[in-house]
Amino acid sequence: MTIGLRIAEARPEPDAALIARAAKLPVANIGDVMNRLQAMRGGFLAYGGRRTYVGPALTVKARPGDNLFLHRAMDLARPGEVIVCDGGGDLNIAVAGDLMIGHAEKRGVGAIVIDGAVRDIEGLRKMDIGVWARGANPSGPYKDGPGEIGYPVACGGQVVMPGDLIAADEDGVVVIPRAEAAAVIEAAEAHAAKEAETTAAIRGAGWPRGWVEETLAAKGVAVTR
Repeated sequence: MTIGLRIAEARPEPDAALIARAAKLPVANIGDVMNRLQAMRGGFLAYGGRRTYVGPALTVKARPGDNLFLHRAMDLARPGEVIVCDGGGDLNIAVAGDLMIGHAEKRGVGAIVIDGAVRDIEGLRKMDIGVWARGANPSGPYKDGPGEIGYPVACGGQVVMPGDLIAADEDGVVVIPRAEAAAVIEAAEAHAAKEAETTAAIRGAGWPRGWVEETLAAKGVAVTR
């Protein structure tokens, strides 16, 4: 085994019931209950036909501009998994397009998150798969390696471990550490219910705003009524 040229095929089994619960929640609510520390950096756009998705991570580390190990990950991915690729944030060369992602779609991959660029955007939006990437570029990739599959990666400023839950929608992508996933989803459900109450209040009698004045006053800001 050589660092930079290795594949770990064993990974944790997903909790299907927990994933189903998470899939009903806005990604923003999930991120909020993790103290807003688990969202990938801004700039990830939804390019695929699926605009929201939750699933377990299959991690890939690729040399910027090279997709050899991303190709292999698409062959190894289980149905429903999210391939999370650390492409170094490089936007000068796309590491996946409609042919590769079409292959992943055919194999039942749920989504792909790439800290890098994709191409063939028109084709991607017609596919039944989620695709989140930092940008697009028509330049095609190399296929030489090195790379890794099934080891911890850094994607969008977040550490992602194999089996962590990835939740993505048009707001962006958050990482739910596998060990804390049950507690996070339970908290996010409660948070979503509270926001639903606030929405109802705004549409009805109105949203009480006293907390704004109280917070400003506590900071020494004069508030006129």
